[in-house]
Amino acid sequence: MSATIDAVTDPAPRTRRKRMTGKERREQLLNIGRTLFAARGLDGTSVEEIASAAGVSKPVVYEHFGGKEGLYAVVVDREFERLLRLVTEALNSAVHYRSKLEKAALALLKYIEENPDGFRILVRDSHGGTGTGSYASLLSEIAGEVEYILAQEFDRHGYDDKFASLYAQSLVGMVALTGQWWLDVRKPRREDVAAHVVNLAWNGLSGLEPRPSLDPRQRRKEQERAEKRAEKAAAKAEKAEERAAAREEKAAAKAEKAQRRGRRDPEIADPSA
Repeated sequence: MSATIDAVTDPAPRTRRKRMTGKERREQLLNIGRTLFAARGLDGTSVEEIASAAGVSKPVVYEHFGGKEGLYAVVVDREFERLLRLVTEALNSAVHYRSKLEKAALALLKYIEENPDGFRILVRDSHGGTGTGSYASLLSEIAGEVEYILAQEFDRHGYDDKFASLYAQSLVGMVALTGQWWLDVRKPRREDVAAHVVNLAWNGLSGLEPRPSLDPRQRRKEQERAEKRAEKAAAKAEKAEERAAAREEKAAAKAEKAQRRGRRDPEIADPSA
C-alpha cells in the first residue's frame, strides 16, 4: 500500500527541453527580431525584448549579432535578397514584355501578402547603417534589371535607349508605391491589383482596358467585345450623321422652294410694295 502511494505522489521526472544548436538559435532570433522590428521599428525595439521573447539572456543576442543593430541588418539584408530574387526571377521567366510586367507585379504583391513583416521593415525604417539593405537600394536594383530589358526592346523598335532608365524608374516606382498602399488595404485581391497596374503601364491612360485581366484569353474576349461595341457605336453615329444630313438637305430644299416662290410673287418678295 505504502509503495503504491509513494509511486503516485512522487513527482514525474521533468523532461528536458532540447537545447537549440547555434544555427537554430540564430534563426529563432532572426524570426523574433523581424516580428518586433516590423511592429516597433529599430529604435522602438530593445535587446531586452528580443531576449525575453526568445527565452534567453541578453548576452546570447550579443553573441550572435553584436546587438540589435546587427540583428536588424541581417533581417533587412535577408528580406532585400529574397524580394530581389523573386522579382528578378519573375522578370526573366516570361518572353512577352507584358507578361514580364505581370509576373513582376505579382511577385511583389505575393511577397507582401506572405511576408508583411519583412516588407514593413523594408519600406518603413530601413536603417542607414545596413548598407545596401534599404528599400531605395532594392528599387534601384530592380530598376536596373528593368532598364536592361527595356533597352533591348527600345533598340529592337528603333527608339532612343537613353530613355530606358527613365521608363524603368517610372514603371518600378508605380508598382512599388502601389504595393505599399496595398500592404494595408489588401483589397482588391493581388491578381486584380496586378492586372490594373499593368493595364495602366501597358496601355496608358488613353487606352485603358475597361476590364483588365492577367489571362490573355480573357483579354482577347474583352477586346472582341470592345470592338463590337465600337462597331455598333460607329454604325449608330453614321446613321445619326445620315439623318442630320437628310434634315439639312430637306431644310435647304424647303428654303430654295420658298425663294423660288418669292421670286414669282413680288408681293411675297417685298411686303412693303
